[in-house]
Amino acid sequence: LEMEGNQIILDSLDKGTDNPAFSLEGEERHHEEYGGPSGETREQRRGERKGRFSSYCRKALRPASKAKHFCKSHAKVLRRVVLGLLGVAYLCYFIAACYLNFQRALALVVMTAVVVFFICWSFFKKYCGAKVLLLLHPVGKCFQKSWPWLKWLLWVALLAGLIAWLVLDTARNPEQLISLGGFCVLVLFLFACSKHHGAVSWRAVFWGLGLEFLLGLFVLRTSPGVQAFRWLGDQVQIFLGYTTAGSGFVFGNTLIEEVFAFQTLPIIVFFSCVMSILYYLGVMQWLILKISWLLQVSMGTTPTETLSVAGNIFVGQTEAPLLIRPYLPDMTLSEIHAVMTGGFSTIAGSVMGAYISFGIDAASLIAASVMAAPCALAMSKLVYPEVQESKFKGKGNVKITSGEEQNILEAASNGAAASVGLVANIAANLIAFLAVLEFINAAVRWFGEMVNIQDLTFQVILSYVLMPVAFLMGADWQDSPVVAELLGIKIFLNEFVAYQQLSTYKKNRLAGLEEWDGNRKQWISERAESITTFALCGFANLSSIGIMLGGLGSMAPQRKGDFAFVVLRALLTGICVSMLNACLAGLLHVPTEVGDCVAFFGTANFSTTSYTIYTCCKQLFASSVLENGTLSFTGPWAEQAESVLWLTECCGHYNHTSC
Repeated sequence: LEMEGNQIILDSLDKGTDNPAFSLEGEERHHEEYGGPSGETREQRRGERKGRFSSYCRKALRPASKAKHFCKSHAKVLRRVVLGLLGVAYLCYFIAACYLNFQRALALVVMTAVVVFFICWSFFKKYCGAKVLLLLHPVGKCFQKSWPWLKWLLWVALLAGLIAWLVLDTARNPEQLISLGGFCVLVLFLFACSKHHGAVSWRAVFWGLGLEFLLGLFVLRTSPGVQAFRWLGDQVQIFLGYTTAGSGFVFGNTLIEEVFAFQTLPIIVFFSCVMSILYYLGVMQWLILKISWLLQVSMGTTPTETLSVAGNIFVGQTEAPLLIRPYLPDMTLSEIHAVMTGGFSTIAGSVMGAYISFGIDAASLIAASVMAAPCALAMSKLVYPEVQESKFKGKGNVKITSGEEQNILEAASNGAAASVGLVANIAANLIAFLAVLEFINAAVRWFGEMVNIQDLTFQVILSYVLMPVAFLMGADWQDSPVVAELLGIKIFLNEFVAYQQLSTYKKNRLAGLEEWDGNRKQWISERAESITTFALCGFANLSSIGIMLGGLGSMAPQRKGDFAFVVLRALLTGICVSMLNACLAGLLHVPTEVGDCVAFFGTANFSTTSYTIYTCCKQLFASSVLENGTLSFTGPWAEQAESVLWLTECCGHYNHTSC
């Protein structure tokens, strides 16, 4: 059956031709060509499907959007509620800790009290500060009128009190006057080296030295200060001990116990990581700002230089200027000198951890770094006074830029990665400097042998040249050559090598070795150790000149000439700042009492020696009297039947005429 035109042809059915309208593709073409029942295109139908899906999503997410909107509109209330709940939870924990064992929770009490004080102070300053200032305005005006004569009265009272205290205190230990004399000599020497004698700001000088003295008095003489810094030093040692968990896993316990590089250098990595985390959290910025505010208000220095010097208490000579990097191009020469002096006068927290691992007293290192900040500012203003108009004088505050890390994990990773260069630099310097020192010693020894001088070394030369300086700082005349030798190593090589050698002397003393091995001293006294610890605490050495110029030059390339102009004067000032700290340590040092040696020997184990055994044996030797072949004892030893036995034990370890 076939039809022409519009008629149906049956041949196509026989041949099996499909009707395109009933296939999927054909249906789509059909709708495209003729439109659907409603004349819709495929894009319109897809749009409808998307619209229905979006509607479903909006309905499903409507509770979440309402919750989000509620949180935004009530953010302050919710924040206060959350903080209140956390505060209540911490209060319950705090009460429980104090109730269970108050002595154990004493550190928690102190930290909580400090945090609560600063929180209350910030609230008081925010809500009541203006009212209090307005209320005290009449008192302030009256005080300003009376200040010209009141200032001199205050200075006279302070000077009289200081003289009276020195007279009473040095009456028991006259050798402390030597340290006081050395302190005065160093200040006069720096004044003689001043760039502009007539422009010295004596307010900055006296306030800086006064703050240094008060800090030293608190740390070294008062019971709360001694206990606080001793506790802080112990906590730092415990904290640094956690390094072994990481270094032991990477290198193995054998290496970290026997090899110096694997024992000490990983501490720098750990400390750098922690410091980076504290910077990310804003803890370090807050602490540095508080310290810089105290120094700035008391000494009258500008915010930029004060902030950099305060930062040097915690970070190194090139990291602290990063706090004021945007302001370096506009700083005066005096301010640049102060920044450099602060860097040369202190050590970084990361390398401090390494020195503590040597066995150096942690409390002394922390105290030396804190005391160096006001002293560095004072002496920098004495050596290079301000004669230019600073752009930052009277400026309210200086902004500290925060890090670019997105979260705390990135901060920890960046801190650890950044320390790799420092660790490599320290290791390379140790290898190079110790090798150079050995070469110099060989050369000096060869020249000495040409004129029949045996065992002449670089350290021996330094011990003679700097011996008067060591004696002026307060070291005994017998200990002065060793102290001078370590001081020379610190200045001409670096403090890392010097602290390493000081730790050897300290270990020998604690082990109870003989003080003299022939003509060689094996250890120095506790007083000399304390003086040397303070004297070595600083980056002021010749190799640091390049580090300082390179670091500051990269931050402000246009000021490279100015940096090079003041760097040597800043290096000399930094060396003297560390020596001034050492003089204060000698002035304020309190000898450790051995105690009752008779009672100690009653329970002592003589199989090994210690410093206490050595000291008590020396007392026993001094009390023994040999007359006509008869041995007797004086003092408390005369009443002890075991005195002869104890003398025999002491003679087994030490040589004496009584033996």
